[in-house]
Amino acid sequence: MPMATRPLLTRDRAPLPTETEGLNAHVGADGVAVLEFDRPHRRNAVTLAIWQALPEVLKRLAEEPGVRALLVTGAGGTFSAGADIEELAGVYGDPDRADAYHAVNVAAEEALAAFPHPTLAVVHGACVGGGCQLAVACDLRFVAEDARLGITPAKLGVVYPAVPTLRLARLVGPARAKYLLFSGELLSAPEAAALGLAERVLPAAELDAVALEFARLLTTRSPQTIGAVKAALAVPPERAAEALAPWERRSREAPDVREGLAAFLERRPPRF
Repeated sequence: MPMATRPLLTRDRAPLPTETEGLNAHVGADGVAVLEFDRPHRRNAVTLAIWQALPEVLKRLAEEPGVRALLVTGAGGTFSAGADIEELAGVYGDPDRADAYHAVNVAAEEALAAFPHPTLAVVHGACVGGGCQLAVACDLRFVAEDARLGITPAKLGVVYPAVPTLRLARLVGPARAKYLLFSGELLSAPEAAALGLAERVLPAAELDAVALEFARLLTTRSPQTIGAVKAALAVPPERAAEALAPWERRSREAPDVREGLAAFLERRPPRF
């Protein structure tokens, strides 16, 4: 069962207080931080308080010395079943509250997408609705073979905000985004991978170890290269060159290229 391997991602990591029930953050000496949704009794449904806390918690994680990668996961064998439906029933009874809720929701998503280091969603179990929205905001998604993924506003009559709609379309393509959003269908892990919603599908018992190993690998890669890639791909294609220009200028004087070439010639791992 996935639950048996869950402690691996937070083992030997110092907790970073979030002041928010159901949201945990941890930082490790290996350069990998972990953001964990922790409401297993509610399948890690995301409360308004969690949505509100995410931008500040992500900012603090990004500012932690030595952090070079972030794993996003859920406790108890579930990534997240999405927004807390009990809260939504009250939110959508008031247009002003609904507008405010959507603004908070989108701000949390954008904060995750803007995290300056690689982000990897580690998906066990359900990854649905707002949970899938957050997984899509990550750079990469590794999922367990028994995971189920889907975005379900069409089952609730909710108008999905523009920001996550366009982010999903950029990830999987417009037609596949329509397929997911029109149907609200939950996909198996292989189906999600076939649609471009997951980069790797792994046995549940192996997922955490593989994800952690990959995150540690990313901490050894050039932050300059990774940052430039994230900057270029975060904007429309016609603005990619503009977004990349300051990274290219800085790279002429930054040590990354010199170190990378020296390491290659000396046949040793680079020390970025």
